[in-house]
Amino acid sequence: MKTKSSAQPSLALDLVEPGRDEHMVATRKTTEKLPEGVTSKMMYRDVVRIAWPSFIELTLTQLASMVDLMMVGKLGAAAIAGVGLTTQPKFLMMTMFQAMNVGATALVARHKGASQQNKANLILRQALLLTLVLSLIGGVLVFLFAEPLVQFMGAAEAPTLADGTIYLKIQALGIVTVALTSTITASLRGAGNSRTAMMYNLTANVVNVLFNYLLIYGNFGFPRMEVAGASLATVIGQVVAMVLAFASVMGHRNYVHLSIHDFPRGFKPEKEAMFSIFNVGIPAMVEQLVMRTGMIIYSRTVAGLGTVAFATHQVCMNIQALSFMNGQAFAVSATSLMGQSLGKKRPDMAEYYTSRTRRLGMCVSVFIMACFILFGGTIVGLYNDDPQIVETGAKILMFVALIQPFQSSQFILAGALRGAGDTRATAVITTITVLFVRPTLAILLINLTYLGLYGAWIALAADQLLRSLLVWLRFISGKWKKLRI
Repeated sequence: MKTKSSAQPSLALDLVEPGRDEHMVATRKTTEKLPEGVTSKMMYRDVVRIAWPSFIELTLTQLASMVDLMMVGKLGAAAIAGVGLTTQPKFLMMTMFQAMNVGATALVARHKGASQQNKANLILRQALLLTLVLSLIGGVLVFLFAEPLVQFMGAAEAPTLADGTIYLKIQALGIVTVALTSTITASLRGAGNSRTAMMYNLTANVVNVLFNYLLIYGNFGFPRMEVAGASLATVIGQVVAMVLAFASVMGHRNYVHLSIHDFPRGFKPEKEAMFSIFNVGIPAMVEQLVMRTGMIIYSRTVAGLGTVAFATHQVCMNIQALSFMNGQAFAVSATSLMGQSLGKKRPDMAEYYTSRTRRLGMCVSVFIMACFILFGGTIVGLYNDDPQIVETGAKILMFVALIQPFQSSQFILAGALRGAGDTRATAVITTITVLFVRPTLAILLINLTYLGLYGAWIALAADQLLRSLLVWLRFISGKWKKLRI
């Protein structure tokens, strides 16, 4: 029975009748005629209601990451390069539990659409258990092998290796906190609640930036820790986020929640729930592992161009990551609304929501594209005022600008496919583009032409364009309507 406090704002989806099993096998495209009583305005409102908190949260989180790199950038190119070399090993460490979170989001959304709150809460508990185990394993391994990992990534100079190693070791110590927080966030988003996650993650970002100021440069009597201080500040912010995240799901304020009575009995492994999470999560894990492998090869290739070139590359990658926030925020809407629609056996509503989500994402992407074209050099200059870095970085941002509409659509459609549990298809697409197309093209263009860093970014653009096409073809095939998770 639903409690009053667990109620969520109504969706247009709530106004339609549940579908039947035969609706879940059709592969043809749904007509554009909306169900009676449902308007486009209502559906756009549902998309925005879920997307805007995620957009603010993800954007400000990335801005905090940019501030991190800007503050570290004042220490010199070697410091930027050292921190940059830890990016892919850190993401690789997070791959296991992030993949399980894909399963948690899709399953919570399905159960909410089917009005099965108890099952949604079971998924939250089982996902937290998996996350705890996997993040502990990943954290220990990365801490023990931090230096070889940074060296493998291409740290050719002693200062770069030293900075990267200490940064990565501290990140490994804090991985459990960010892992547990991300699982709670994924479950809340599956239920259509992105506002709660926005609040605790924004608080953590403020804490992170504050401690950056105190610990990187040693202000107000704090020790000057430089790169180590930047990493420690991030972990302190992550601890704050975890505490607030658990506080937010205790009691019955949210659709998915924990009770004091759930500890420890409610966290015993449950075979069916674990299997469901793995069924969606394992392909997502393969996708992430493939992506990180491809990105590591790509990053090592660029690192061979030298410290200044790699520092420029890292600045541009950091700025491009900010542009991801548009597609990723609307992908949160696509995933949640897709899962809830299929839980109610209404694939037609899933298509209606997805098309409107893409339109909104496209509008934002055009604005971002204009900003990069007009203010590219100014943005790069915020990181480092080296004329070579600013000039090269401004030109690279032109590539980033041109792929914005395709990138946005790709993120949103991939989010919709994940909401349907179609993670195997996205894994195959990622394997083709990130593991083969991007690094192969980068190696060829860097080594066989005089394009240098520009060649690496041409390869990145080619990857994004091909991936966008393949994801779109998979979505319009309608095969996701047949999946059972």
